[in-house]
Order: sequence, then C-alpha cells, then structure tokens
Amino acid sequence: MRRSSASKKTGQSYSTPTATDLFRSASSKASSKESERIDSLFYSFANGSTGMIEVSDGLLATFVSSYKRSPYCASCQWKSEAQVMLALCCLGTGKCMSHMVTCEVEDMVISPEGIETLCAAMEVNHTDVRVLMLAWKMKAEEQGYFTLDEWRRGLKALRADTISKLRKALSDLEKEVSRPSNFADFYSYAFQYCLTEEKQKSIDIESICELLTLVLGSTFPPQVNSFVEYLKTQNDYKVINMDQWMGFFRFCNEISYPALDDYDPELAWPLILDNFVEWVREKEKII
Repeated sequence: MRRSSASKKTGQSYSTPTATDLFRSASSKASSKESERIDSLFYSFANGSTGMIEVSDGLLATFVSSYKRSPYCASCQWKSEAQVMLALCCLGTGKCMSHMVTCEVEDMVISPEGIETLCAAMEVNHTDVRVLMLAWKMKAEEQGYFTLDEWRRGLKALRADTISKLRKALSDLEKEVSRPSNFADFYSYAFQYCLTEEKQKSIDIESICELLTLVLGSTFPPQVNSFVEYLKTQNDYKVINMDQWMGFFRFCNEISYPALDDYDPELAWPLILDNFVEWVREKEKII
C-alpha cells in the first residue's frame, strides 16, 4: 500500500498559487504603494491642524532622523512615506514640543496657500482653468481647499501618484472635461464651487464675469465677451443665480450668434437673457 502524503496525515492541504492569484497579489501591493504615494503627496502640500496625537521622545527623534535621510524615504522604519511627510508637516507648524506633535490626519487639508504651492509644482498659474478642472475631478466641496478624501479620489482617477504624473495628467483632464456631457457638469460645478457661504444661492456680477471668462471664454468667445460687457454696463442685476448661469450655457449652445434670429423670448429663457438679446440688437442698430 502506498503511503499517504504528509498533507493527508495532518489533514492539511496545500495548493500552488495560480498565475491569477499572483497577479492579484502583485496588483494589490502596487495599489497599496500607489495609495501611499498619493497620501505622501497630499501631506507635502497640506497644512497641520489643531488636533493632537501624543508622540514619545524616541518617536520624535525618529521623525527628525527620517527627515534627515530623506522626506520620501520608503525604506525607513515607518510604515509608509506618508507618515514621514505627516511628521514633517507637524514639525513645521510650531505646534510641537519635546514630547508631542500636534496633528490630526483627518482634519488636514490643502489650503489656498497649499494650492498655490501645488500650482507652482505643476507649473501652472493658480488662476488656470485646469486647477478648477482638478477640483471638479476631486469633487472638492469647499473653494480653495482639498481634503484628503477628495485628493485621493481625484489622483486615483487620474492615476497620478507623483507631481510629475499629475502635471502630465492635466492635458488628459482637459480632454475629458471638453466632452459635451462632462463639460455641462463641469460648468454647473464651477458655479456651485464658488458658493462660499452657507445657503448662498447667487454670485456677484464681478465674480460671474471672471468665472464666465475662465470657464466658457475659450469655447464661446463672442457670446461670453458680449455677455460680460452687458453685465458690466447694466444696472438691473447685482447677482446671478444658477438658473441664469445655466440658461446662458444653453443660450450659447442653441442660439446662433450674433444673428439671434432663432431666439424666441416666448420660450422659457431667464429674463436676463431677454434683456441681453435686446441689448445686443440695439447695439447692432447703432453700429
């Protein structure tokens, strides 16, 4: 009689990992490393918070020594690069003592100052429309601030875990936003993103003119230039609401300009557009 194998004697069974198993394992590890790099990048631009995590003298010394080796040292004894970057953020706030570092990861954000630094690293001006596109991709809720969750959402979607990759991803992001279905969503988002106060429903004329030029100026230059001129010269409207904002977008897409022969004021257009069309026609008569 043949002897039973060792695995049968112990009641254990072993199986050789398949190619699929190995691929999944490698993909999981790669994804984990990518997430760490994305977090690390966030902490390099984020501000410290007012939360508190107590850290011993020994750990604080390790933070400092890790920094001296390299702020991006992946081989140090910390679990991830992100922890090293978090430590550096804490040490830079002036809110640390010999036995503690003040910081709370969940409360950290990239503030307006951090976004300006980010823009410099990406080699774009902070007023560049691509910065607004990046906020749209992250689904950022508060103007001028990126949370860690928003940052992760955007950079994972862009497959960018380094500043170099993020810089290169901006051109692809522009193409993505330019698709009609995406652009309508981006245009709507741009208005909502600029609502900075609780329960705010409208935006002042000066800001609207700047936003229109930024978001729509390169797509419909004649319409935007003319509408901005009208808004700056008229005295009936001090603010613009979402309905008026979206109405102008529909106007640009549906109405021939400057002919305006297919504009029907009897249709459901915001009153401000009726007034705008009348203003354009009167202006054409003078010319």
